[in-house]
Amino acid sequence: MTRCRIRVASPLRSYTRNAAEVTGRGSTLREVLENLDVDFPGIRFRMIDEQDRVRPHIRLFVGVDEALNIDATVSDGATVHLICALSGG
Repeated sequence: MTRCRIRVASPLRSYTRNAAEVTGRGSTLREVLENLDVDFPGIRFRMIDEQDRVRPHIRLFVGVDEALNIDATVSDGATVHLICALSGG
């Protein structure tokens, strides 16, 4: 199975026991996020809505390329970045 590194934004680290980086598994972003949710229950729902769309305040990157949907390919050894938008005033 394809393995990747997942860089976790600080607002999501409460799910990963404060780990900034975890190991992921899957050949698509969908598989990576599903497996991540098995290891860290609830994290996927913070990023993906009920229609399998990336939530507006979340940006997902595979390497340096933004993934506009969760069917993006993840190659072995890639780095996946989970990024949360900041807001306030």
